[in-house]
Amino acid sequence: MIDTAADSASPLKVEDLTVAYDRRPVIWDVDFSIPKGALIGIVGPNGAGKSTLLKAIMGLAPKASGRVEVFGAPYRKVRSRVGYVPQRETVDWDFPVSALDVVTMGLYGQIGWCLPVRSKHRRLAIDALKRVGLLDMAKRQISQLSGGQQQRTFLARALVQDADLYLMDEPFAAVDAATETAIVDILRDMKADGKTAVVIHHDLQSVPDYFDYVILLNMRVVAHGPVDEVFTTSNLQATYGGRLTLLDEVAEAMRRRERSL
Repeated sequence: MIDTAADSASPLKVEDLTVAYDRRPVIWDVDFSIPKGALIGIVGPNGAGKSTLLKAIMGLAPKASGRVEVFGAPYRKVRSRVGYVPQRETVDWDFPVSALDVVTMGLYGQIGWCLPVRSKHRRLAIDALKRVGLLDMAKRQISQLSGGQQQRTFLARALVQDADLYLMDEPFAAVDAATETAIVDILRDMKADGKTAVVIHHDLQSVPDYFDYVILLNMRVVAHGPVDEVFTTSNLQATYGGRLTLLDEVAEAMRRRERSL
């Protein structure tokens, strides 16, 4: 039975969220709610708490206070509706598994732990690898893949879950141009299918081209909302302070985009 109330709720709502390690706050009083079917970028300087925020949403970082709702419910109750793409640097790429094995892991919620992988599950994993352009690498050990191919493999693992909300931690970091284009195309396909994606992103100049909605974070939420309204020079200055050297280039990129609309 479908819970229509939960289905109509925001894909992700965060209220008064504070996370601290050794009593030292990493993020505090974080509040935002995102729209369904949008591509959301989380932007902020290094050490702003972006990865910690995603981990706290999934219950992987200890909350000192606040709450998180995913489709109107605690994450643990709807985790099957959430797909996660971790930072590539956090993965043990020497683990002896193939690209196909990694993608199939995304289906363990359906398969069940310690149960055999059936042909229908393998077909789903193969289709996901095909979608990210890695079908010919299916049997290759993951340590033998390039950085961009590894990132595509984990993207395929998330895609095979057919989730409604995707959380992605720097999927564009250190990838080649072909992989970046592939990721952007997949994000746009997700949006067309009514999915929601929350993506940690560093390249400020591409934010207006890749995302509909942006969350500017520097331990606290500086601003959040539609890119055209929130991604402004003044908000970026408030987020990055004197450390940002690309403001003029970003502003010019935004002006070019506005002229092309």
